[in-house]
Amino acid sequence: MITTVIFDLDDTLYNEIDYCMSGLRAVAAYLHKTNQNIPAEQIYRALWNQFQKGNRTEIFNAALEELYIDYDEQFIKELVQVYRNHKPDIKLPEESLQILEKLKSLYTLALLSDGFLPAQKLKVQVLGIEKYFKKIIYTEQFGRQFWKPSTKGFEKLIKELNIKAQQAVYVSDNPAKDFIAPNKLGIVSIQLKNTLGVHKNTPQIPEARPKHIINRLNELEDLLQKL
Repeated sequence: MITTVIFDLDDTLYNEIDYCMSGLRAVAAYLHKTNQNIPAEQIYRALWNQFQKGNRTEIFNAALEELYIDYDEQFIKELVQVYRNHKPDIKLPEESLQILEKLKSLYTLALLSDGFLPAQKLKVQVLGIEKYFKKIIYTEQFGRQFWKPSTKGFEKLIKELNIKAQQAVYVSDNPAKDFIAPNKLGIVSIQLKNTLGVHKNTPQIPEARPKHIINRLNELEDLLQKL
């Protein structure tokens, strides 16, 4: 019998693309302060174009070069911190709010999320969802080596909630890594196919194959009743 629903955060309860856009706008505003001859919107467009090209590792470098703004390694680190520490302009979708409201009286709800700790905490705060979860695990608290596909966060949840793995489901989006640990532990894995997701084109590997797939969060309640 399923008693516990564990949610991922990014691209599961809200669209991560909204966070990315918000972060790039924060970086654009920061750069405009010291480069006032370049409009903030122009800086944002350069950043966004790099993002759309799939540049995730040197997005700031490439955009600054396009804009003829001098930089060094330390300046790039500053921009990374601006991105990670900005207060995000994101909202909880109505569908996510509805499913959390429906499930909170039927199941124990928990949240397990990778990502840089200050950023993840700010997301939860702005979305106003902390009140729904009996336990929140930010895997960054253990060290980046314990991000998914590590089992550590899931094992801690099982222990602290005093449940068996088979009593829980994990709802997430990334087909490359999110379901490896739940599958190993016996937690029922459920993939949300987010058509707007950052990882929507990520190839799946056999050990990461979810037990179930849903296309919308509003399908989750019926699936849980069947389980």
